[in-house]
Amino acid sequence: MTIMIPAWVNGTLIPVEKLDAHKRGLRHKAVSVFVMNRGRVLIQQRAMGKYHTPGLWANTCCTHPEWDEDPADCAVRRLNEELGITGLYPAYRDQIEYRADVGGGLIEHEVVEVFVADAADDLRIVPNPDEVMATRWVNFYDLSAEVARYPADYTPWLRIYLQEHQDAIFGDLVRAS
Repeated sequence: MTIMIPAWVNGTLIPVEKLDAHKRGLRHKAVSVFVMNRGRVLIQQRAMGKYHTPGLWANTCCTHPEWDEDPADCAVRRLNEELGITGLYPAYRDQIEYRADVGGGLIEHEVVEVFVADAADDLRIVPNPDEVMATRWVNFYDLSAEVARYPADYTPWLRIYLQEHQDAIFGDLVRAS
């Protein structure tokens, strides 16, 4: 199935095939979601069948909006598609742009709409095995320490988020320390 995502080509936003956007390193739209619970972050380990960064740990979910899809709707859709999470409506937190080599000659150059949701203790998580091989809750400060100590176990974007954009994403937690 061909997935078309919004990407900028010669300064114009047009639909581009997702893999082509990554091969060409085109600047494109993306969505990242962080589900939180009492200072903990839900992270996922990407399925081994993913075409880049398989087996690495990432934020709760991330994706590319479909052409003309509202980023907030995309966040809700992907929580369900990747993790079987329903009933959460993440709040917009910030827009972040980054560029990272994700291996295999692929580049993520993303303009990311970041969303954060607060989950109840009894949140039901049913990972889609085509997308996710494991999930776990980890204390925000422990996650930061783990990523610093074992960066190769984490996706480039999660490392960038924690190193360069902690305050924008996790402001309440960072300011409380």
